[in-house]
Amino acid sequence: MEQIIQPSTLGLAKTFGFGDRLGMAGRGHLEALKGYSFKPILAQQSIRELTRIGRTPDAVIDAARTAIIKANYQGSWGADADHLKTPQDVAYTAAAGFTFFTIDPSEHVNNRSDTMEASELEQEVEKQNNEGLYGGARVQELYLCKSFPVSNGRELQYDAATLLRAAVKYGRAVAHCETMAKAIAKETSGRQSEIEISVDETDQPTSPLEHLFFTLELKRRGVPFVSLAPRFIGDFEKGIDYKGDLAAFETDLRKHFEIAQAFGPYKISIHSGSDKFSIYPVISRVCGDLLHVKTSGTSYLEALRTVCRTEPALFAEIARYCLGRFEEDKMSYHISVTPGFVQGVRIREDARTMEDLFLNDDQGRQILHVTFGSVLSKGTHTDGRSFRDAILETLSREEDLHTELLAKHLGKHLRLLS
Repeated sequence: MEQIIQPSTLGLAKTFGFGDRLGMAGRGHLEALKGYSFKPILAQQSIRELTRIGRTPDAVIDAARTAIIKANYQGSWGADADHLKTPQDVAYTAAAGFTFFTIDPSEHVNNRSDTMEASELEQEVEKQNNEGLYGGARVQELYLCKSFPVSNGRELQYDAATLLRAAVKYGRAVAHCETMAKAIAKETSGRQSEIEISVDETDQPTSPLEHLFFTLELKRRGVPFVSLAPRFIGDFEKGIDYKGDLAAFETDLRKHFEIAQAFGPYKISIHSGSDKFSIYPVISRVCGDLLHVKTSGTSYLEALRTVCRTEPALFAEIARYCLGRFEEDKMSYHISVTPGFVQGVRIREDARTMEDLFLNDDQGRQILHVTFGSVLSKGTHTDGRSFRDAILETLSREEDLHTELLAKHLGKHLRLLS
């Protein structure tokens, strides 16, 4: 069988996104994949990550392709240009050959909508209507006094208040998705591509009726998409397990999945999906094959685990640097590291102690997670090497251990999701 060394579209196949910030994790990702039915997204990086670590889209694709060739991987694979916010982001990543484009309209979401008074909602919707946001129609005419069947004879309906709140929250965001979809179609003309919609980076959870509004508007505007990432109830913090009520999460997920089945079908996408071990069986049970899970920073942490076990002095230096960068670097993340934890850290250059503190403890993991950009773009070893170069040299020398750790950790994700 001939190897497929170009990324392709994967459609409604069950997919798993393997983020690789260092370009060295591909072999471990492919090892983790063995025996599971997920189709892999082997090249995946967001514009934010590319900017923070000075990487290029071409480098992301090339790293995945190199791993595929070395491992003699025979299956199809995808390349995710993640969290795209502008048509310029689309052009930048499309030129490198990405096939999967994740639109992030978060800057156009009105997070105030959840607390706005009725009069404010009415004024904003009237403004949207007058601007022609809904193609000359009034949003009330499109969705009020109508029923939307989901499953088992159940129907969803909007009352005026619920509709206005959904329109204010997401009306401009969905219009931006239409603009971005047109840019994707233009930049990928003549080749296959697919779109994911990400609405997970909002202050409050996406209600089922808000999800429905977003989906119906995308369909009405002719925006094709294979997956959508709502903001679920509970906390999806970076690099650690889910925080919230498991039964409530399952109830909420089922409502979102019903909408994806009835008005798609399209896949439910789980963002910040790494290390959410407690809810993986729930996700698998509810979503079956209509599922995409996106991970990123957890592979970077396994790279640092490799460094910790083999170069403890280097790891200690990186950890000290992360503690110094943490206050500034944490600003764009929702995490739960306490000031007391940071102030109380005492680093001993003992591999087992440091691994427990920074890679097995939730707060330690999050400190390493959110400071990755500084470590990989600014941090310098006492011997004059950049931290980035020192880490890459260690991973090259300890490739077998790095692969083993990745296969074990990401394999746990896939096993519980299966």
